[in-house]
Amino acid sequence: MSNENNSEKIQLIEGWSFNKINYIIFFVGVLFIIFGYVVMATGTVNSFQSLTLAPIMLFLGYIIFIPASLIYREK
Repeated sequence: MSNENNSEKIQLIEGWSFNKINYIIFFVGVLFIIFGYVVMATGTVNSFQSLTLAPIMLFLGYIIFIPASLIYREK
């Protein structure tokens, strides 16, 4: 009975099959994060780029692209 139960379960590594699209989305997220920090560092303290543009880029990288690369699956 335990052999039948083990064969039906999907292992974590087997369930997470990353392909080329996942790595591209992840790389885009990393680029957004890197450029977000660069934009934040090059702006003055109260400028548009350090108060608005850089946080938006960091948000897109950390909250949108990186999780999307982990969740995306081809059908």
